[in-house]
Amino acid sequence: MTSNAIGLGGERSTPKEQVIGDARFDWSVIAVSSWLLGGAYLDAWAHNHIALETFFTPWHAVLYSGLLAVVAFLVGTFVRNRLRGYSPRQAMPAGYELSLLGAILFIFGGIGDMLWHILFGIELNIDAALSPTHVTLAVCLAVIVAGPFRAFWQRSSTKRPSFPASGKAESKRSFLVLLPMLISLAFTLSAITLISQFASPFVFTWPSVPQQLAFGNQALAVVSIVLQTIILMGLVLLAMRRWQLPFGSLTLVLTLNILLLSFMQDHYLMILVAAITGFTADILIWRWQPSAKQPDALRLFAFVVPTLFYLLYFLALLLTTGVNWSIHLWLGSAVVAGIAGWLVSYLVVPPIIPEER
Repeated sequence: MTSNAIGLGGERSTPKEQVIGDARFDWSVIAVSSWLLGGAYLDAWAHNHIALETFFTPWHAVLYSGLLAVVAFLVGTFVRNRLRGYSPRQAMPAGYELSLLGAILFIFGGIGDMLWHILFGIELNIDAALSPTHVTLAVCLAVIVAGPFRAFWQRSSTKRPSFPASGKAESKRSFLVLLPMLISLAFTLSAITLISQFASPFVFTWPSVPQQLAFGNQALAVVSIVLQTIILMGLVLLAMRRWQLPFGSLTLVLTLNILLLSFMQDHYLMILVAAITGFTADILIWRWQPSAKQPDALRLFAFVVPTLFYLLYFLALLLTTGVNWSIHLWLGSAVVAGIAGWLVSYLVVPPIIPEER
């Protein structure tokens, strides 16, 4: 085949080159990923609220119909481009190869999950989070929904928005261009926090409940704050290392993630906490311009954002359900979250080795 072939994205490419994705393809993946991730959170909600007795539930129907949509779209793309002459390695747009693999593995994980339920019963609480088949499905889910993020990482670049002269319009354009990537980032974060919800202070508000086993509950809560900070700031700083995030990016990512988590144990006030934190983080990005070229600003940002996040978290609890912790504990936990974010910044943007200067 010597003539040009056309990928699903609509752009022409020779058979020896990889299919090029475009915005239509990205949004299609976001659409089917929304269905799949929504089904996963719906199933998790059912595990938290209902005593399930069988694998065949309405929640699983939503989850696996979402998987069917993902598989149909990704496999259909692969087959279509193979028929047009592309090699197996080049038949998926860059960044989506792992999404295809994750979708296929999800099928086997789903079959394994059904057999696991039949053999060992329905998991509840932390058992549901750490069930081997559920861990497998969570990993596959994260790999699938991260497709647009990987695709943008490989193919796109954006200029740093300049404020205030004509900056608002440029920032809006940048936001719209990067929107599929930002949603994918939020989905990836949400897939990770879904399986780690047993150690999430936004799912289980330990500081506001009576402490019957004070040390154990408090230690778990503090460790959960550190763990979730590492997950959040690791992904956020990774995106910031690649792009100058336009205004509104972190408001979207944090709010969407906590919105989904809030349904797990009905803590909807935390949506406002996430929105305020994200909005403040966007202001800091605009003002400080943290990046790999400005590591001091990046490290300060990595400390301030999680510290603020958990200060607002404790404030929300103080104003509503109350906090049964001493000021030493809750204030120190917020600072420790900031330190965790600051340390993560050294992994994402390590200091230059003197010999490499």
